[in-house]
Amino acid sequence: MPNFSTSDPKVVEAILNEIKRVEGVYLLDYTYDDHYNRLVVTYAGNKNSVLLAALNSAMKAIELIDMTQHKGQHPRVGAVDIVPFVPIKDASMEDCIDLAKRFGKALAERCGVPVYLYGEAATQPERRDLDWIRKGEYESLHEMIKRPERKPDFGPASPHPKAGATIAGARRVMVGFNVNLGTPDIEIAKKIAKALHAKKGGLAFVKAMAAKIPEKNVTQIGMTISNFEKTPLYRVFELIKIEAERYNVPIVGSEFCGLAPLRAIMDVAGYYLKIDSLNEDQVLEIAVQKASRRAKKSG
Repeated sequence: MPNFSTSDPKVVEAILNEIKRVEGVYLLDYTYDDHYNRLVVTYAGNKNSVLLAALNSAMKAIELIDMTQHKGQHPRVGAVDIVPFVPIKDASMEDCIDLAKRFGKALAERCGVPVYLYGEAATQPERRDLDWIRKGEYESLHEMIKRPERKPDFGPASPHPKAGATIAGARRVMVGFNVNLGTPDIEIAKKIAKALHAKKGGLAFVKAMAAKIPEKNVTQIGMTISNFEKTPLYRVFELIKIEAERYNVPIVGSEFCGLAPLRAIMDVAGYYLKIDSLNEDQVLEIAVQKASRRAKKSG
């Protein structure tokens, strides 16, 4: 699920084409916007095809994106900001750790980009955390990368002239969830984001930031929930409602960033509709898929 630092439609198309042309890769979703100036892509495949797509798309992004000209509200350290590998089906976390290391080594060798490993692939405890690696963001990368404790896992201890650095890793499925507030006041949005963010006293497994969306005259709370089973989506939303009410600010909309796991959506349905013992077997499409698999096996 790579994240690229661009919202230029031509650059987006070029990156996506590199992914689409790899045999055995299935492009599942992509989103990009001007206020974050970021492209988030989701695709699936086997180990070799996913690795090839990750390398090809990263090299195209490095060719086309100039970080010296980049502006955006989302934290980032480079053109290919982050490349997480996620086990979905018939894959293990160990598989994804191996992919992250192979990707990082190959990208550094081919493009001269420094690469950090994070999450389950991290080589040091503090590097499990994206916030630690991104401290100071791209603007401070030239200074931060020179510190001994911040030596990249692969590549030179200096940023690429135009592409900065890249972070690669392995993690579980997470939920990207954004909530729009009916106020242009970014200070209010920042206070609400702080109340949600785990490291600032908020909910466990939640990272939250505030962003402006000028064209809608609203602000947005952008979140990632790294363990939606332990911190379910409805609990996050209820806390946002409580905090927004403190400032007399309405919630005017919400959205998923990328694809959302069915389990997370079912948790929300079960909570708000008060459905007892809701499980995947009660979802029509899931039941049909299972029946189809049984039919193929017996046929």
